[in-house]
Amino acid sequence: MSLVELARFGSRNDADLVRLMLEDEGIGAVIFDGQANSFYGGFGLIPVRLMVLDVDYNEAQTLLIADAKGGARPARG
Repeated sequence: MSLVELARFGSRNDADLVRLMLEDEGIGAVIFDGQANSFYGGFGLIPVRLMVLDVDYNEAQTLLIADAKGGARPARG
């Protein structure tokens, strides 16, 4: 199993909201580049990446699309 990118966000807060939603559904997720994004003021210069296990990707993508309020764009697919 490996981590794959589910989505990119302009801020850590947006990524955290989706991460929490996924975790409520039983899907583990981690955030990459959150500190780098914050260091540059959170203006989207460095996107925050939300990562999930490859075996959880399809279910997580379905949940993300259903909850389109997250402001993310799917990384692939």
